[in-house]
Amino acid sequence: MTTEHMPPLGPALQLDDARAQFAGARGYLAACTLGLPTAGTLAAIRADSESWARGEASAARYGDVVERVRASYAALVGVSPEAVAIGSQTSVIAGMVAASAPDGAEVLCVDGDFSSMVFPFLAQAHRGVTVRHVSPHDLAASVGPDTWLVAFSLVQSATGAIADADAIGDAARTHGAFTLCDTTQAAGWMPVDAAVFDATICHTYKWLCAPRGVAFLTVGAAFGALLRPVQAGWYAGADVWDSCYGPDMTLATDARRFDVSPAWPAWVGAEPALELFRRLDLAAVRDHTVGLADSLCDGLGIEKHGQAILSWPDPEGTDLRALTAAGLTASGRAGRARVAFHVWNDEEDAALCGAISLYNETDAPAGPRNMSNIVTRGLTVRGFTVGNYTQHLPAFSTEMAGWIESGQVVFDETVVDGIENTVEAFLGLMRGENIGKMVVRTSVAS
Repeated sequence: MTTEHMPPLGPALQLDDARAQFAGARGYLAACTLGLPTAGTLAAIRADSESWARGEASAARYGDVVERVRASYAALVGVSPEAVAIGSQTSVIAGMVAASAPDGAEVLCVDGDFSSMVFPFLAQAHRGVTVRHVSPHDLAASVGPDTWLVAFSLVQSATGAIADADAIGDAARTHGAFTLCDTTQAAGWMPVDAAVFDATICHTYKWLCAPRGVAFLTVGAAFGALLRPVQAGWYAGADVWDSCYGPDMTLATDARRFDVSPAWPAWVGAEPALELFRRLDLAAVRDHTVGLADSLCDGLGIEKHGQAILSWPDPEGTDLRALTAAGLTASGRAGRARVAFHVWNDEEDAALCGAISLYNETDAPAGPRNMSNIVTRGLTVRGFTVGNYTQHLPAFSTEMAGWIESGQVVFDETVVDGIENTVEAFLGLMRGENIGKMVVRTSVAS
């Protein structure tokens, strides 16, 4: 990999500028399921499709795009491009790692982790590979002398819980185990340092907002030497274009030997997406997303955990239906309602989401019940008090007096004659017997 492929980094991007890149994002709380495309991604995909239709698409140009995206991702997670392999799915990359585990090896996984980080290792049972499942909180303490690999997600898909990566890494080094960390639910909303793990996997279609089918493996030299490139093809060759045919195989000496052939259009869309996140301060993104999630926790009366993904028990799906009815896009996983806040979300999304706390109330709340329409329909609400417009009182008095005198403005009022009937007039007012003002007339002008 040469520096010619490193894309130039544009000026730093502020959150408000990044938010403007996402159209129709109001109420979308599902980055943990599927990210939204940036305006740049949409434009790039359209332009590529038109170029393809004109017969102008070029495999060589697609290759250049792939290398720029590889370099961009490497910069995003703090490793060199030579340590990055490209893929298409988390489970396929994890499967390659699983196939490289020694016979009889022990792999430590998180109980309830996403299946792409679990099933590939379970599929190696015929070779005596054993998988031990423990809770996220017990992961570091469960690493032992027989553990070959600790495979875990940095952020849990179902709950949003963030792993104690430092403790896990320390425990793995103490016992001579390797670490494989899935950063799919982390990269894009929080800073990620892939260099602290022996290997990481990331599928970028969630928080990094790339098209589905753009995934990465980062791997250190020591662990990489133990991995078998069981899915090697022409793209894993030392020279891609000289590796199209057998029988001889000369693989790349760096992480590219684990490459799989890229689905080119997806990488075209990924390039502007990753560029956007490279230009963002991911610590600021983390503060923004966690702040919104914590404010929702306050509204729902649940404990704050400092996470961008927030979930809570919802076994019947009641809260998820309430979120959907309020015009929000959320998700449900493992019997829990799940929402996620990203760069395009703001305080209005959090407030609207918090309105579900009234969903199961049997008594009508004070005030309107359809306040969610303020957000979903883009309404602006302003208070109105007469005192804010006293500067118009002289003109109003002059014009209104003329309109009343001419009959252009008419009004109703209830008139009770005689000062002696004041008490009865007041009681009638309390009973609602008046139309308009209740007036006691003490005398009739002669």
